Amino acid sequence: MLDVVLLGTGGMMPMPNRFLSSMMLRVNGRLVLVDCGEGTQVSLKNVGWGFKNIDAILFTHYHADHISGLPGMLLAIANAGRTEPLALFGPKGLMYVVDGLRRIAQELPFLIEFYELGKPDNDSYQVAGLEMAFLPVEHSVPCLAYQFSLRRQGRFDAEKAKALGLPRQYWSKLQRGDEVEVNGKTYTKEMVLGEERKGLKLTYCTDSRPTPQLPHFAQNSDLFVCEGMYGEEEKLPKALQNKHMLFREAAQLAKEAKAKRLWLTHFSPALKEPELYLDTAQAVFSTTELGFDGKMDTLLFCQEG
Repeated sequence: MLDVVLLGTGGMMPMPNRFLSSMMLRVNGRLVLVDCGEGTQVSLKNVGWGFKNIDAILFTHYHADHISGLPGMLLAIANAGRTEPLALFGPKGLMYVVDGLRRIAQELPFLIEFYELGKPDNDSYQVAGLEMAFLPVEHSVPCLAYQFSLRRQGRFDAEKAKALGLPRQYWSKLQRGDEVEVNGKTYTKEMVLGEERKGLKLTYCTDSRPTPQLPHFAQNSDLFVCEGMYGEEEKLPKALQNKHMLFREAAQLAKEAKAKRLWLTHFSPALKEPELYLDTAQAVFSTTELGFDGKMDTLLFCQEG
């Protein structure tokens, strides 16, 4: 299973009831943070998931509302007692930007590992037990959408184990992924498991215009978290100018991607009541929901198969 929480759902500036866009994922107790604007520490403290187990922080881009909270976050992670390396991912320029922000957070008890992402390739990254991929999107500065996949191994095949002559006491170890050696022969889980089953997929995109690549990138996502900067249709010229989306446009992407659900986030400070425009998105994609600070869910593997 995969836990997800929106730590903030605002864009541009924090509001009294809406912190800046940020999302946290949790799998097997390990944490991944996506974007870290001003006030993210407070939001995470309210959720209560802790700081020490944050293994990676990913940035969509380097506008202040997505990264200005990093110095305080690094210090909070340090104060929580982390000593293991922390991975930072983002578009090119990551080291330069972080170096500037680190002037006020210089002494840390852990190493920082930098991953500057350019054009997508065939390689994916392993992040806290998740498989991560990225896609360049269309904003006023280089910006990335992220995809997270949690794979699910096949069922244990007792007949395969019996055919191998493998004693029953070793079955559970193989199911856990351990190798076992019996009479000088090594057995691996691949030898006793069926085909890999459908896993979980979450896609996150904020600060972008709709692009032709996005529906394919988010294809069949269990959850698509996407920006909805503006609810009103008359804000389209502004969305075009500032490289953002309307509710309706995000919903159209979710529909084309055949996502199961859409969470809207990254609302304009001027959008006081996003619920007034939810129906414009639901008319396009019925399982659209409004994000809010602290919105949380657990994505579960399907029971079939």
